Amino acid sequence: MIGFGPRLALRGGRDAAVRLLVTGAAVALGVGLLLLTLAAVNGVNAQNARYAWFNSGVPGATAPGVTPSPDPAWATQGTDLYKDERIIRVDVAATGPRAPVPPGIPRLPGPGEYYASPALGALLRSVPGPELGDRYPARRAGTIGAAALPSPDSLIIIVGRTPGELAGAPGAAKITTIATESPGSCNACRVGIPPSGVTLVLSVTSAALLFPVLIFIGTATRMAAARREQRFAAMRLVGATPRQISVISAVESTVAAAAGTAAGFALFLLLRVPLAAVPFTGTRFHSGDLSLDLTDVLLVALGVPLGSAIAARLALRRVRISPLGVTRRVTPRPPRAYRLIPLVAGVAELAYFVGRRPETTAGQAQAYLTGILLMMAGLVIAGPWLTMAGARLLARRTGRPAALIAGRRLADDPKAGFRAISGLVLALFVSSTAVGVMTTMVAERGVPRGTAVARSTLVADYSQGQTPRGAPRASVGVPDTVLARLHAIPGVQRVTRIHTNPLGTTLSFGGPERDLGGLASCRELQGVPDFGRCAPGADVVTVPQRHVLDAMDGSFDDTWPAAAMSSERLRDVPVQTLVVGTDGAKATIEQVRTALALAFPYQKAPVTAAEHRAHSEDVRLLGAFQRLAAVVVLVSLCVAGCGLAVSVIGGLHDRRRPFGLLRLTGVRLGTLRRVVLLESAVPLLIVAVVAIGSGFLAAQLFLRSQMDYSLRAPGAEYYVTVLIGLAASLGVIAATFPLLAKITAPGASRNE
Repeated sequence: MIGFGPRLALRGGRDAAVRLLVTGAAVALGVGLLLLTLAAVNGVNAQNARYAWFNSGVPGATAPGVTPSPDPAWATQGTDLYKDERIIRVDVAATGPRAPVPPGIPRLPGPGEYYASPALGALLRSVPGPELGDRYPARRAGTIGAAALPSPDSLIIIVGRTPGELAGAPGAAKITTIATESPGSCNACRVGIPPSGVTLVLSVTSAALLFPVLIFIGTATRMAAARREQRFAAMRLVGATPRQISVISAVESTVAAAAGTAAGFALFLLLRVPLAAVPFTGTRFHSGDLSLDLTDVLLVALGVPLGSAIAARLALRRVRISPLGVTRRVTPRPPRAYRLIPLVAGVAELAYFVGRRPETTAGQAQAYLTGILLMMAGLVIAGPWLTMAGARLLARRTGRPAALIAGRRLADDPKAGFRAISGLVLALFVSSTAVGVMTTMVAERGVPRGTAVARSTLVADYSQGQTPRGAPRASVGVPDTVLARLHAIPGVQRVTRIHTNPLGTTLSFGGPERDLGGLASCRELQGVPDFGRCAPGADVVTVPQRHVLDAMDGSFDDTWPAAAMSSERLRDVPVQTLVVGTDGAKATIEQVRTALALAFPYQKAPVTAAEHRAHSEDVRLLGAFQRLAAVVVLVSLCVAGCGLAVSVIGGLHDRRRPFGLLRLTGVRLGTLRRVVLLESAVPLLIVAVVAIGSGFLAAQLFLRSQMDYSLRAPGAEYYVTVLIGLAASLGVIAATFPLLAKITAPGASRNE
């Protein structure tokens, strides 16, 4: 029987060949998507591991057993900006020949040298020096290799200094070992995706991507199940045993699944490089990062054929029990209302954690994913019952032949009717949940573009007290040479200094928290709009210090109190903050950054209020969530569309003879087309309403439990997208009409 199964699959005529080809192609697509999903998860981990060396000096970031170097290296790490791009800058100084060296470079750069990533090197060559290149030494020692770059687009520079320059620099530390632990396993690491973020990525990916893909593969392996039931029932009637039928069925399904699995691996290799260009985490992957380990390969290569064999065995249980039940078309037992229990259980599980949010990230992932997965499984389990209820309503309320036939067929076998649109139902649930969560988070945490002042005024925070380069160690304030250099840049309109406050006066902003304000000259404040005003007759006033960037959006419309200090005496007080107003031109902003980077090389890069908010941790995390949601929605919709096409084509092949007989009795082709359309459209529209409502309910429960937010209604674009998706689904069904005309030709009614 094992040898007979492949012969039946490969030599069973044209129908068997077409069935084998279509099933193999569908399995290949599903396996390819499954492999790409697993590779993307591995790519996130590989990319995150390349951030490890940035955490050198952090406790727990170095693998046990690494011998510290006898010659430590001084190092500082900061972030530079160029337009909308972030540049990671590392300044290093070796104290001896055996100082630790980061990956990607052969040695530490000497004073006046630097190593740059390929992307940054190309950027330095393409822009004028005053806007970027002048911030760094003139001599480039080489290029940073891929081992130190999280992404091919990473903008990273390693600048060489002397130990004396870095010894007193703010944030400088001695490094004796290079960190090797991935931030995904290091709770104290400052750079990279933390363990909570990795857990989130893996959890969302597994729940929202793997589940629909696996359902699609299962749908593909069940293609033409009804016609196979007829063939195997005939074999039972002539003497084949149930065990022999099971073996033949399993072997036949395994042949198609094995061929599709092999093609799926080929599809993965073909699409791996294009996938690497997708900014899944905000930046591209190295193509080598999207790889599969041995466990992934074995799991897919063995699991898919094995799963197809199990699915084939389960699909033929009616044949094993009674072949006459197939040949006589006995109506299957209708689904019961208890199928709603898993869906209700998922809602109850999520509702339980409202006000009881688990403390740990792992606990949160387990709690929320359990509820989401229960709801997804509940939709699949409850789908046939909902389909049956809608079909019976349609059959009772219609008198048209097409609607009557479709309603009766769906009511007789709602499982088969729902199976065709199960992927779309899951896609709608996933999309509604993702859109609901993201819409609310953007509304609660979104970053407005801000006023023109917020986009054109640079704020430089020098509260760490670094002495300007070239100035005497005992000097205070900002030297006149720095001010003159700033005023000489075309487009600079004003420079305002906010000094430290030796008077100890504070400001209140309507709450218990008080801000130890800074001091500013009223003459300089006159040129700063949206930042309040001086009290009448005041020479020096107390202004906010920690909220300067917030004020750039016009947050303050206060009158600042006068300070007991003259503007002449204020000149000798150290400066905490510089506020540089510009015309808003990108070239002007970058030249100001360059001038201040040369004067204060180890301080934070000056930023506008708009940039500060756009690059904050919350906003970057929000951006990562948005990209993740977009990927999930796109992949789930693609999988659902493919699953619908496979199911409709398989259903047409199953019913070619009944449809052919209907045409012979005088039923017009247009009526049959409406039957096919209604058989998919009715369950789709009915269950889609439940899926969308369940998705929004899941989003509301998650938001209320995790963030104490209330769901915000998505914009019109979401509803337009849903309508377009439903219309595209109906288009997929309509695309099978030529096949319907072919298989219902008079010759299709012959006996096999």
